[in-house]
Amino acid sequence: MDQGVGQTAAPAAAAVDQQSVERGSQSGGPGPRPGSADGLVQGPERFGPARFGNRELSWLDFGDRLLDLAADPSLPLLERVKFLAIFSEGLDEFFQVRVAGVKDQVDAGLRTRSPDGLRPPDTLRAVRVRVRELQDRQARIFLDEVVPALAAHGVRLSGWDTLDDDDREYLVEVFHRQIFPVLTPLAVDPGHPFPYISNLSLNLIVKVQDPVTGIERVARVKVPPLLPRFVVMPDGERFVPLEQVIAAHLQVLFPEMHIGEHVAFRVTRNADLAVEEDEADDLLAAVEMELRRRRFGRAVRLEVAAEMSPELQDLLVRELDLTAEDVYPSAAPLDLGGLWAVVDLDRPDLHCETWTPMTPAPLANAGNEPADLFAVLREQDVLVHHPYDSFATSVEAFVAEAAADPDVLAIKQTLYRTSGDSAIVRSLIRAAEAGKQVAAVVELKARFDEQNNIAWARALEEAGVHVVYGLVGLKTHSKICLVVRREEDGIRRYCHIGSGNYNAKTARQYEDLGLLTADPEIGADVGDLFNVLTGFSRHSKYRAIVVAPTCLRRRLLELIDTEAQAGPEGRIVIKVNGLTDPEIIDALYRASARGVPVDLVVRGVCCLHPQVPGLSETIRVRSIVGRFLEHSRIYVFGGTHERPRAVLIGSADLMERNLDRRVETLVPVRRPELQDRLLEVLELALADDTNAWTLGPDGRWHRVPTRRGVSLQRTLQEQAVERARRRREPEALGA
Repeated sequence: MDQGVGQTAAPAAAAVDQQSVERGSQSGGPGPRPGSADGLVQGPERFGPARFGNRELSWLDFGDRLLDLAADPSLPLLERVKFLAIFSEGLDEFFQVRVAGVKDQVDAGLRTRSPDGLRPPDTLRAVRVRVRELQDRQARIFLDEVVPALAAHGVRLSGWDTLDDDDREYLVEVFHRQIFPVLTPLAVDPGHPFPYISNLSLNLIVKVQDPVTGIERVARVKVPPLLPRFVVMPDGERFVPLEQVIAAHLQVLFPEMHIGEHVAFRVTRNADLAVEEDEADDLLAAVEMELRRRRFGRAVRLEVAAEMSPELQDLLVRELDLTAEDVYPSAAPLDLGGLWAVVDLDRPDLHCETWTPMTPAPLANAGNEPADLFAVLREQDVLVHHPYDSFATSVEAFVAEAAADPDVLAIKQTLYRTSGDSAIVRSLIRAAEAGKQVAAVVELKARFDEQNNIAWARALEEAGVHVVYGLVGLKTHSKICLVVRREEDGIRRYCHIGSGNYNAKTARQYEDLGLLTADPEIGADVGDLFNVLTGFSRHSKYRAIVVAPTCLRRRLLELIDTEAQAGPEGRIVIKVNGLTDPEIIDALYRASARGVPVDLVVRGVCCLHPQVPGLSETIRVRSIVGRFLEHSRIYVFGGTHERPRAVLIGSADLMERNLDRRVETLVPVRRPELQDRLLEVLELALADDTNAWTLGPDGRWHRVPTRRGVSLQRTLQEQAVERARRRREPEALGA
């Protein structure tokens, strides 16, 4: 690889400054703690803010790992294209939310330091430098590696200038038939003020001159967002950027005018919702209003084609109320998120081998026929692991069977992100129409899915489902479903508690875990939690599950402290998507100081520095980024020489928002054989040398060199196939 993550510049304030060990008050850190000897700060606090990494820069490091995969020639070619698209979409969201938030702090004059010691202006400067490095790297990978490789396989990303006459004739017809009717050129002159540029829209800015009067004007042409990002040629394997097709026909838009400089640009705006729930009588209406306002959020980034003249750049910067530092020139086409059109090509030779999820063994009878889920769950808990286990034959089947079963009295479900054609939502509607009590907690504030959830909420309400929007001030991020069933021995509760959304599409792309259970304690707890979400209650004591924000932080700190007391005989293994919470990080540092082995698998943002002498010598951090998005959360405490003291799975990451500002749920996994499956997943993640990176004490990520060829995801696929084969063997023998 031309540039691995280990060779990038160290993030600001990333490496622990040994001089800050003396007193935490140095480098802007906290002053002496009361009661400490001679005013010396004890514990991890003595390292000051340098013991924490910067959250924004850590996310950009994750983006660099995505680019590592885009640059990896050992991956199928369209898989590499996919990672370029994912990086682009992720960077868009990063600017809309994270950078927008930092800019708001700068504009408000806030000087408060983040935990890593950086003030908002420092963070913004470091982010800008790092983003430019990553965008340059993305452009090199795309232009110098991916485009030629695609061309070698007959897939061409063609520019207008490279087309022959027949190709251009075809595109002329496409332009007049499909594109021209929806274009609206907008001139800028005394009678036409500079037009509003909508969030993430792709545009052309054009200099136009009247040949008679010599008057020159600037115009903007918006590339219609409803049209595909690339125009597909008749052979189905050549793609031309839509803005180039429009640029080639500007004379049609501005007849009898002289067309001068014309260049593409794109604007990113602040897209974070700011709903004052305690002042809103109707939360749904308030979110809808805020979604309309989102389109007019403040501009935070201007992307321009690298060839744009300084004159046009200055014009856009001035009209958008930005600064020169907010401009990001690109040698590659803007908005490479549009590469999904290429990723979707029907070229099996350029994709990973198709994966078909398997029905979990306990949920299928001989002949792979569906089992009676309720009968199975009365006998045993079932752990489902997507996408290796089928979402359709487990979670969707669970809700569908509940909707059809005449003995089911009630279904309660949280919905955070749902797919466009949701089988679960259809099941809830059928259940309500059949007279069952159905309640859905729909999180309207699920970022960038708000509009979808509003539509689902209305459809559910129209069918008679009791729809609520959770608790004021808290997002409901828990993934829980409760089924209440009448049986011979009384009422029984069945539950699903998971780490992933009830979304069939992402269940094929995201790695997630879920527990299906009829455990009475868990069922009672989930019932109590739904009463909190739908009613008016301060219930905070649960028998088995752990819930944020009431008790999750406290419970995790207790579990970490228990292992710290055990010293080297303790053990902590955690798999999450993000680790940013300072209190949790300091607790892990204290456990390390007592000699506890700590292994952390953190896919994305990690603000902990591992293997720092005197601070985190026993902590190892790695990240797995591969074909499937690692999304599950697993917490294991204890178990060096015996079975673990606690094994939990669920929806919560170790971030301030998850611990304090969201409703999250972790559920204990108690059955030894299910614990063993989770431990095996963690062992594979720690052994992976195919899609793994390790974090060093200097804050740099390094890709793990491949020696044994261990792949977490490939092994789990093989195991799922093997379990299915063993299930079918008795039937084959009987035949």
